[in-house]
Amino acid sequence: MLLDSAGIWFRSYYALPESLTSPDGTPVNAVRGFCDMLAKLLTERAPGRIVACLDNDWRPDFRVRALPSYKAHRVAEPAPKSGTTADGTAGTDTSEEAVPDTLEPQVPVILDLLAALGIDTAEAEGYEADDVIATLVAREDTDPIEVITGDRDLFQLVRESPTTCRVVYIGGGLAKAQDYGPVELAARYELPTENAGRAYAEMAMLRGDPSDGLPGVAGIGEKTAAKLITRFGSLTELRAAADAGDQGVTKRNREKLSEAADYLDAAPTVVNTVSDAPVIHSLPSDALPHDTLPHDTRPSSAGLATAVDIDRVRGLQREWGLGSTVDRLLDALRE
Repeated sequence: MLLDSAGIWFRSYYALPESLTSPDGTPVNAVRGFCDMLAKLLTERAPGRIVACLDNDWRPDFRVRALPSYKAHRVAEPAPKSGTTADGTAGTDTSEEAVPDTLEPQVPVILDLLAALGIDTAEAEGYEADDVIATLVAREDTDPIEVITGDRDLFQLVRESPTTCRVVYIGGGLAKAQDYGPVELAARYELPTENAGRAYAEMAMLRGDPSDGLPGVAGIGEKTAAKLITRFGSLTELRAAADAGDQGVTKRNREKLSEAADYLDAAPTVVNTVSDAPVIHSLPSDALPHDTLPHDTRPSSAGLATAVDIDRVRGLQREWGLGSTVDRLLDALRE
């Protein structure tokens, strides 16, 4: 199981009131929501392995260079570039994401809890969590994969082989989770089943995504985009057909594609996830640490799981007033 961690703690922060506080009055609504969702995922979906994937860079420079509008509306305040390098290229984008003041201090608490619980985290310098997830999916050839996210961009990762990868979309909350594999994704968006993930990504380039600063192609909505990608097989083939005057592309759509040529040149760099990011793990194993807990009578998983530091967990529970939230999470790990 691969968690889009930032997406989960942002969603938890907005779903629960800030009146949920620690003994010193610090809001812990995001911490509680994250832990409760994690406990439910462990109980209901019973993964054998789990990785909480992190954003090392929420707005990577290679994507901003390709499309300056990428997530630009989420920047906290104008921030200078680091300068120009000796070869005249632009430096790294140092802009920071606008994060609510009461959410930012809760993130280290979540990470401390994950570490104490023996749950692996992973990140890659200069990359987003989406790229970490895509890289781990690309590497996996043993176990089925579930990606837990509220980000539709990750629909591009669904697959049937060499192991299945399904995306559990929690945009409407865990109670309304939508479980997508290639068949379900193809049916939902009227895309070809055999390459549903790739087709979704290319449809999304045409459609655009205002939440990420992707304008899309003006006048081409989701249904038209899906039909065009399904008919021509790829964005590259669609553009070639439009340039050649193929009658399968209406004059109006040929004009729209031509007008959006610069955007369409940049879109693949922005939308496509990176599958070879330099991912670093926090722990030597991503095995679920349930059999290291006291009172667990099941056979050990060959000692691969990282031990839960129960004293540290209890200390964090007391310090931040997490009470039954941590108890439920520990119970879920024992089940």
